[in-house]
Amino acid sequence: MNCRNFIAAVAISIVLPFAVHAQDLKKITIGVVAKSQSNAVFQAAYQGAKDAAKELGPQYGADVTIDWQTPADEDAQKQAEAVEALARNGAAGIAVSCSEARTLQPAINKAVASGVAVMCFDSDSPKSKRFAYYGTDDTACGTRVMKELAVAMNDQGTIAILAGNQSAPNLQKRVAAVKAELANHPNMHLLDASGGVFFHEETPEKAADALRTAQGANPNIQGWALIGGWPLFTENALPWPAGQVKVVSVDALPAQLAYLRDGHVQVLLAQDCYGWGYKSVQILLDKIVKNQDPPSLKVIDPLTKVTKDNVDEFAKNWDKWLGK
Repeated sequence: MNCRNFIAAVAISIVLPFAVHAQDLKKITIGVVAKSQSNAVFQAAYQGAKDAAKELGPQYGADVTIDWQTPADEDAQKQAEAVEALARNGAAGIAVSCSEARTLQPAINKAVASGVAVMCFDSDSPKSKRFAYYGTDDTACGTRVMKELAVAMNDQGTIAILAGNQSAPNLQKRVAAVKAELANHPNMHLLDASGGVFFHEETPEKAADALRTAQGANPNIQGWALIGGWPLFTENALPWPAGQVKVVSVDALPAQLAYLRDGHVQVLLAQDCYGWGYKSVQILLDKIVKNQDPPSLKVIDPLTKVTKDNVDEFAKNWDKWLGK
């Protein structure tokens, strides 16, 4: 064998095992059904899911495809249809953030009965047959929002709550927790008008409109508890001089950080939006490949407090989380 043929033979012996191994990877489709494509937190979750498929798939001997079946705008019935379609079309696992727990429950149960591993993230369907939930402890979240707002307002004044979708189970728990914690602050009060709670479609524009309308009609509001960061994804959402009305909000996406830097928002409480996708794929792969459940039915990720002091350092995370 001449030198050229020897080198070619060695190259083939090295390359072929890897080629065969790649062909032997088990093909797994994981469906991700978030609340809406227009919500930036779910765009981060989608990026996390895609990264997990790429980075974790080979570790599980799998070629993982993410099937993103999220409605353009929030619609629980379309979510249910997406879950059913994913199960029908061969998805091995599904991660869903439920706009309405009861609407999603039959679709989740039907998918599980057909052999699909189904989990919830962000917003649960606790009475369904899903095997796990990953996300925020919503009661702890609402409590934390109110505690941070009390500090920002020196424990006195009138507040209002911006509450998103009235039917979303995770948001209902957060509102209840804000109210419960408010009872521990006798010099603070919930606005009388509208019960102090303002619901809206979960788009940045609708949220900003709801907040501006409420503030305009009720100028005595001195603080806002934003149990979701929806209006802060738009510019000029807070129509008052920085610091005049105190704001504590859930989430800390790039668009929101500007409000923290200029003093319109005092505290952001960051959820693991990227991890909703990344960790959900990991949990599903454990279930699909290893038949392994997480240690607890509910896997809770703690909130990260972001203030003016640490905002620049925190912002660096988004270069990865949004695939930059």
